[in-house]
Amino acid sequence: MCGITGIFDIRGRRDIERAVLTRMNESQHHRGPVEGGLHIEPGVGLGHRRLSIIDLSTGQQPLYNEDGTVCIVFNGEIYNYQELIPELKALGHVFHTRSDTEVIVHAWESWGEQCVQRFRGMFAFALWDRSRQTLFLARDRLGVKPLYYAQLQDGTFLFGSELKSLLAHGGLDRTIDPLAVEEYFALGYVAEPRTIFRQARKLPPACTLLVKRGEPVPEPREYWDVRFTLNNPVSVEDACAELNRRLNESIRLRMIAEVPLGAFLSGGVDSSAVVALMAGMSDGPVNTCSIAFAEKAFNESEFAQAVADRYRTNHRVETVESDDFDLIDRLARLYDEPYADSSAIPTYRVCELARKHVTVALSGDGGDESFGGYSRYRQHLAEELRRKALPRAIREPLFGFLGRVYPKADWAPRVFRAKTTFESLARGPVQDYFNTVSVLRAPMRERLFSTRFKAEIAGYDASQVFDRHAARADTDDPLALIQYLDLKTYLVGDINTKVDRASMAHALEVREPLMDHELVEWLATLPSSLKIRGQEGKHLLKTAMKPYLPHDVLYRPKMGFAVPLARWFRGPLRERVRESLLGSRLADTGWFNRPYLERLIDVHQSGAQDYSASLWSLLMFEAFLRNVLDTTQQPTVRGLEEAEVVS
Repeated sequence: MCGITGIFDIRGRRDIERAVLTRMNESQHHRGPVEGGLHIEPGVGLGHRRLSIIDLSTGQQPLYNEDGTVCIVFNGEIYNYQELIPELKALGHVFHTRSDTEVIVHAWESWGEQCVQRFRGMFAFALWDRSRQTLFLARDRLGVKPLYYAQLQDGTFLFGSELKSLLAHGGLDRTIDPLAVEEYFALGYVAEPRTIFRQARKLPPACTLLVKRGEPVPEPREYWDVRFTLNNPVSVEDACAELNRRLNESIRLRMIAEVPLGAFLSGGVDSSAVVALMAGMSDGPVNTCSIAFAEKAFNESEFAQAVADRYRTNHRVETVESDDFDLIDRLARLYDEPYADSSAIPTYRVCELARKHVTVALSGDGGDESFGGYSRYRQHLAEELRRKALPRAIREPLFGFLGRVYPKADWAPRVFRAKTTFESLARGPVQDYFNTVSVLRAPMRERLFSTRFKAEIAGYDASQVFDRHAARADTDDPLALIQYLDLKTYLVGDINTKVDRASMAHALEVREPLMDHELVEWLATLPSSLKIRGQEGKHLLKTAMKPYLPHDVLYRPKMGFAVPLARWFRGPLRERVRESLLGSRLADTGWFNRPYLERLIDVHQSGAQDYSASLWSLLMFEAFLRNVLDTTQQPTVRGLEEAEVVS
């Protein structure tokens, strides 16, 4: 795992300042503390920070083809690289390393832009081809590894693994995109391809970008998408057998490493399944690690211990204290743009623990999206059944009216809380699911934002992100549709972002076998009844794992990876949240309605309602403004930890 960055002069061959490229590269020192390298020629500069995993002795980057005309910087892993080497050798290519990086170089020479179709893995890379005067960027299918880019007014093109490398250049316009702010407060993250800054973009998953000298920067080109055909007639028994085969293959590929390797073990179904199958392929005990929580309501370490005992793993556990909230400013600097998933705190801690013992860790991320694990999926299916009971022409106006006139009664017994149900029935499935996953729903954002901010976004609504993806989903199946939406939004913008930054902050490589694209494609052919059956999610995975995992691990209620925000904001963070949200930094933007901020705080701290997720998103936005936007100095050359004072 590594960090990449670079500068490309689209208009000519202006000299690249070594000091600037070095500064950009070293801002990502934490991603690759082992060694760094630069390539500089007229009009082009590429930088790389390396965390050595495969081919420790000869895998240095930037890496070149035989005559030095093609140069690459690469972040990630190509798991099928050993299969591609003989094929490329047969085409006449000569290999000087045993690295997957060199496979990309020769694949580009033979197959051009279509080379990405041949790669199985997680990757983000930039490849300079001097003969074609072309810079080629690519990102993996499910967006596991990040890639940011920006075109400056003077024709300079920047790219990097993290936004901080673009900021370190010094020329990036830090003007905030108000549409990104709307997305952030709706979703808790800024959705691809937007970033918090108007001038910068994320390369979307499964996309490439071909930038040619002397030509305008084109739109990214998509090279893959998942299709939920649901037309596989396989029986449950055969599906379990095939799933086990595919899981074993995916895990085996991700166990290739020349450094210490282990796994996260949360006690949930996904990570437990990964550990169980790893144990069957390992000569010795698997290294596993878990985070325990001092607050019992959030602690599932006993289930992780049960799996660890069953497979006799080398299990390490550390307890996170209930008031582990000293990471707020560090997280703001780590993510470079507003990010509101509070599980970033325990994720940071478990990566910190893992790195003490291993360099590579396998995780269970991606299982909920593909196997149908979220409780919100079952709730959505129940709402869909109700919606289908009435024609849309009757349902929307009737329940829309009832939703508007019925009083909101969060304080009342559930039977009397009909307003939310009426509003849900009035919406279509995409809008209803967007409403379900929103951190601050539309009525709250309407009250949160000032008149000035509403004028700046000119009617834009973050739900358009979901509308855009839904239009391409090519399925009417209620479960498949929202699975597709999550694969395109939540998995990429929230889960993968969280894990990448938390792991890379500790120079830890995390691999996700449940996000293998061939596995995801196969699961998308299975009928939804194999994923959710009645009130049981992940039906197929649980059935397949019955021989491997305890019943209590498979069928207990899902807990999630949460922290006690509600209590924090009524207790130890009571004054901090008030000072941050009502202080000068949010007020100076002119974007927020202060009386509504006061109401959110007062109502939450009184105990009348739980606004902890909303308050956390506001707290992290204020931390972003202070720690990233307001910083005028450049990060120091030693990376994140030293840069904490200034960036």
